[in-house]
Amino acid sequence: MTPLTVAVEGLATDIRLPDGEGPFPAVLIRTPYDRRRYHAELRGWARRGYAALAQDVRGRHSSAGTWQPYENEAADGAATARWIRRQPWSDGRLVAVGASYAAHCALALALEAPGDARPDAVIAAVPALGAAETAREPSGVERLSARAGWWAAHGDRRDSDEEALETALAADPRLLAHLPVSDLPARLGRGLPSWPGLWRERERGRTGARARQAETPLLAVGGHHDHFAEETFALWHGWGGPSARLLTGPWGHGLVAEPGPDADSAHRVPLGDLYARWAGRALGGALRHGRHGAVAVGGSPLWVPANTEGEPYTPDITVLRGASFTADPDRPVSSGTLAVPRDGAPDRCLLVTAPLRSPLDVIGPAEVRIRATADTPSADWFARLAAINPEGTAERLAVGVVRRADPPGRVAEFTVALGRLARRLPAGTRLRLEIAGHHFPAHARNPHTGDDSVTAIHLRASRRGVEADGVALRLPVLTSRPEPIDPVQEILR
Repeated sequence: MTPLTVAVEGLATDIRLPDGEGPFPAVLIRTPYDRRRYHAELRGWARRGYAALAQDVRGRHSSAGTWQPYENEAADGAATARWIRRQPWSDGRLVAVGASYAAHCALALALEAPGDARPDAVIAAVPALGAAETAREPSGVERLSARAGWWAAHGDRRDSDEEALETALAADPRLLAHLPVSDLPARLGRGLPSWPGLWRERERGRTGARARQAETPLLAVGGHHDHFAEETFALWHGWGGPSARLLTGPWGHGLVAEPGPDADSAHRVPLGDLYARWAGRALGGALRHGRHGAVAVGGSPLWVPANTEGEPYTPDITVLRGASFTADPDRPVSSGTLAVPRDGAPDRCLLVTAPLRSPLDVIGPAEVRIRATADTPSADWFARLAAINPEGTAERLAVGVVRRADPPGRVAEFTVALGRLARRLPAGTRLRLEIAGHHFPAHARNPHTGDDSVTAIHLRASRRGVEADGVALRLPVLTSRPEPIDPVQEILR
């Protein structure tokens, strides 16, 4: 394998070619996270017969230009794809590959670049679909700590400082609580001119809309514990290309390198080898048409087809305390702990089920139906679901939120989507549901005044009332044991 480093339109690019005469199919990874960190991955692709390239995106690390997140990836990717196809070692076939922001780069190339520059296949893992999708929940609620951490580490700078936010929080533990949110750069002590613009991005779904017109095969990979899990599923489900494959397991944003507490040894999928084998079949036209895939069921060794969904099940659930509570942004419910207060004025509504009499396989979208009131013109309603084992230990299952603007004091009935679950719950498990007004610092605090959460400087408390018979937890539960599948075979068929 011959290592090469070149500049393509001013973009620093490392290349690994396989041994042999060639020409070869190519794999392109475009990243803001330093192309040099991908050398082992490039070697792996090259060993499998691919010309492998990793490129610093514009304005990052060794690439020329100005770094503007989400702005230039289609154009720069197109220029690179055309350059690759002109090289003597290229056979013209190209696979765009990436995880997180690099997945955004791959998708921008596949969905926004002119036809002659588009790749022949796409691998998108834990995809950051766009600025609006990463910054906000579907209802508009701001994802604060994740975006603050990413912008502190990578925003408006050529290099990265992975520990920037952690270091700043050590010096000022209340860093994210200071108002307004838009002034965070000043508290970090450096310029972040793109930070205010991030929160002006409200148009979600552009990538999803383009995905319906896709013309290439897709492999989408995600984790149940990843904050982009819903976007990964939606990308696969809406993909318009000839074939789409989905692989999801009980993993975090780092996939198999970041297993969740419900991961099993059966969930240790060799992703590098699977990617290469899938790419070979995609480029060779050997994949069956349509959407297929494999989903791991956490808490068990089971894998099921990606389209598996349980039947609606509504367990009996009882209010323990807090049918009336105060959502106080000065004392918000913490996103960092599952501990719940046992005394004092309630800051959330707390509900529980009886212990499960038998195991449940919960697979598919879950939701909570709520009938409640708020005495403020704006209110966020968070629903957090946890599993409590017989020893009393809590484990987070899901979090969902909606933002409401109902007339103060008027009863409203609404649904909070909890996302897709894939989990076996053992007998004896109790389900605990918390209904709260904040989930901080994972999400910015709603000031309850109707002002923008990013620019607000005044907060007020919000009195809430939850009707005891107005809460319904709806879970998708399998009524019969499914036939297990082999995830590798399912992805490659």
